[in-house]
Order: sequence, then C-alpha cells, then structure tokens
Amino acid sequence: MDLRVLRYFLTVAEEESFIKAAERLHLTQPTLSRQLAALEEELGVKLFVRGSRKTTLMEEGVLLRRRALEICDMENKIIEEFKGDGDSIEGKITIGCGEIEAVETMADICKQFKEKYPNVQISFHTGTADVIAEMMNKGLVDVALFLEPVSTENLDYIRISNSDRWIVRMRPDDPLADKEYITKEDLIKLPLILPERSSVRSEIANWFGKDFGKLNVSFTINFGTNAAILAIHGLGYPITVESSAKYISSNVLVERPLYPKIENGSVIAWKRNIPYSKATLKFIETIKAFDLPSNE
Repeated sequence: MDLRVLRYFLTVAEEESFIKAAERLHLTQPTLSRQLAALEEELGVKLFVRGSRKTTLMEEGVLLRRRALEICDMENKIIEEFKGDGDSIEGKITIGCGEIEAVETMADICKQFKEKYPNVQISFHTGTADVIAEMMNKGLVDVALFLEPVSTENLDYIRISNSDRWIVRMRPDDPLADKEYITKEDLIKLPLILPERSSVRSEIANWFGKDFGKLNVSFTINFGTNAAILAIHGLGYPITVESSAKYISSNVLVERPLYPKIENGSVIAWKRNIPYSKATLKFIETIKAFDLPSNE
C-alpha cells in the first residue's frame, strides 16, 4: 500500500470532493480517481459514496481514514525524530494528557524545555488515560500524564504529589450551591454525569458504596469541559476532578467538594527500554531534572 495514495484518500475524505481534492493535490481528476479505484481494488472494498453534491465515506472508508491518519502521523513522526544534529535539537514531541491538575506542572516543564530547545515543536493530545495509553503503545505519544489509578507496567514514571480533588459541579442558582460540601445522600436521586473511564468510575463506585446501584446516571463522558456544558443546560451534575474545566466562570457553574473527600494523584510516564528521538530524550532529561512535587 502506497503512503502517497493514502494521503490522496485522506484529502478526498477531507474535501468531500474528488474535484476539489484533485485541485489541492495538483492532479487531474481522472488520475486521482484511478489511483483510488486501484486502492479499493487492492483492499477489496468500496470506500466512497459519490453523491450529486459531495463524496462521503462508506463504513469501510471511515475505518481506513482512522488507520490512514495513524500511519501518516507515524510517518511524520519518523521524519521529525531524525531531525537535529549535535546541540541543534529539532523535531517534534507528542504529549498525551487528560484534563488534570498535572497539566499545570507539564506547562512549567515545557516552558523550561522550550527556553533551551526552541526549535522543537511540542504537540499535546488530550484524551482519557485509556486512549493515551493505546496511543503510547502504538508509538504515537512520547510522554503521558495519567490520572491514577493507572497501570505503570513497562513504563518509567515519576509520581506527582499534586492531587486532583473530586467535586460536583452545578449552576449557581441550584440548591446544592448553598452547601459547603456534597455527600452521597445529596446525590442519590439526582441525574449524574460520570467519567467514562471505567477504572476512575470504580473509584466513585467505591465512594458511594452499597448506594452506587441506586444512582441515576444520565450521562457518561470523557471530558470535563463537555460535562460542564451539559450541566449548564441543566442536564445533570458532573462528578469530576477539580482541575477539569477549572477555568469556567463561577457565574456559570460552581463546584463543591465531595465529603468524605476523594483525591487522586498523577504520574508523568514514558515507555521503558525503547529508542527515542534526540528531542524526546532531552525532554525526558528535563522532566527528571525538574523540581517536581513528588511523593517518591
């Protein structure tokens, strides 16, 4: 399978038009059509539905787009990893993280690193720990920030003592906003918005104990900002870490801590015993030398 043709495929998928894609790629439309027809023949599937106004992807095309993006990202990463020579460090580092308190620490690390290596581009990818771990296993993420609990098997890591406190968000005019803290009894009959990640949801289940089965779980969601939007629209009460969507104005949503309190730590991690680019090695050196708030 030719990487060039995969890029042709992604361009058509993005433009939703063979004509527009051909113009962007500086190809004739018949040439582009022949290349992608050959790709369909190679894969033994139809990738496109050609409508009168736009071209859309069939189910097989959606799957190929996902895989093609991963392959092309990896190709770009390989090219970036071999940039730089001697003290002139260039290239790209990819950091995976969620919406957690430790991002503040990572920002300070990045600032220090960029002062020394300004030609290195740093790319942040936000996702749940499960998604980030999968990307790391595929080589698409170099360094990750994980909210515990998380498996550190095959990882080198540093634990950060800054804890994420669990809270409930609500509109300022909500009766719960008058309380200093929120107990499980306050939440039993309310529509709740819980984290999608199963291991984190288990922490919440443990906090509720035998009452967990009585909960009205209206939504599960993987990002605090989206949970906040649902809360603003009166669709439920997000139970989330305090740093999630922490910059939302208190005029829109307020937060109250859970009692008894729940706190989770974080780790900065990278794969153990694998070769890294010069830029990534320098970044890991910066992490190790940084004055991290650590329990270890």
